[in-house]
Order: sequence, then C-alpha cells, then structure tokens
Amino acid sequence: MKKNILLVLSLFLAVHCFAQDTKEEAKETTTSVYYLIRHAEKDRSDKSNKDPELTKQGHNRATYWADVFKEVPFDAIYSTDYNRTKQTAKPTADSKELEIKSYHPSKIKIDKFLKETAGKTVLIVGHSNTTPAFVNRLIRKETYESIKDDNNGNLYIVTLSGDHKTVQLLTVN
Repeated sequence: MKKNILLVLSLFLAVHCFAQDTKEEAKETTTSVYYLIRHAEKDRSDKSNKDPELTKQGHNRATYWADVFKEVPFDAIYSTDYNRTKQTAKPTADSKELEIKSYHPSKIKIDKFLKETAGKTVLIVGHSNTTPAFVNRLIRKETYESIKDDNNGNLYIVTLSGDHKTVQLLTVN
C-alpha cells in the first residue's frame, strides 16, 4: 500500500513538473497578430497632389473597415503620415479609442517594431507598395508583390508565434 501511495505521489509530482515546464514554455512563446491594409480610395482629381484626401467612396470604405474590425481587440494602430492612410485608420482608431501611431515604411526598424508589438494585435495602414513589403518584412520572406492600383480591399493577417508564421490574404469589398 505504501509503495502504491509513493508511486501515485511520484507520478503526480512528475506530471506536475512536466505541466509546469509546458506552462513556462508557453509563456516564452508570444503570439502577435498584424492586420495590414492599404488606404481606401483617394481623390485622383489633382495629379500634382502628393497627399490627397479620401473620396466619398474611400470614407465609406474606411467606415466599413471599422465595422469589419469591430470584434478585433487591437492594441495599436499604425499609419503612414499621409491624409489617405490616416483617414482610413481613423474610424477604426476612434471605435477602439486608440491613438494612430505614425511610421515611415522605409525607415522602420523591423526588429524594434516586432519587439515593441510582441504579443499584441496591431492594425497597419499603408500603400499599394508598402503594405505587401511590410508583410514580407514581418515574415522575412519575399512573397507578396505590390497591390494593383485599383485594389483597396486586400487584408493581410500575419500571425507570428515563436518561429511559426502564417499569412492570410483576404479581399474585402
């Protein structure tokens, strides 16, 4: 009987120790989720304007994005420093009561960004060329090409968990 109790106690301790190791490993692996979109439709009436506003259709799409993201618990929202990207991010930022953080696509230090956003859910609003390039930098692989100029509906969802990386590309229209 004593041997059985000792055996059960030993098994309990072994299982408990194993479970503790598994919990500690899980703590070390954080999951970060990045949602990346291109800005909504911009005003193209003045070809010389490098920083146009959104069109009515663009404002409608920005509001639609906020509805699409209604259930997403964002921790941060990033946008390039252009009217069209900030206006695209604004309805979502307002609904989440988050400040829009500016980033420069070619100057952002990806390792620093990943460290700052580890374990968070983040929205990133960019452009037809910078959005897929940002996805490529997140996954450290040249996979995605520039978005066609008439496409404002791509949604990239990048999940990073330890060494595991997944990307979903959806078209939301």
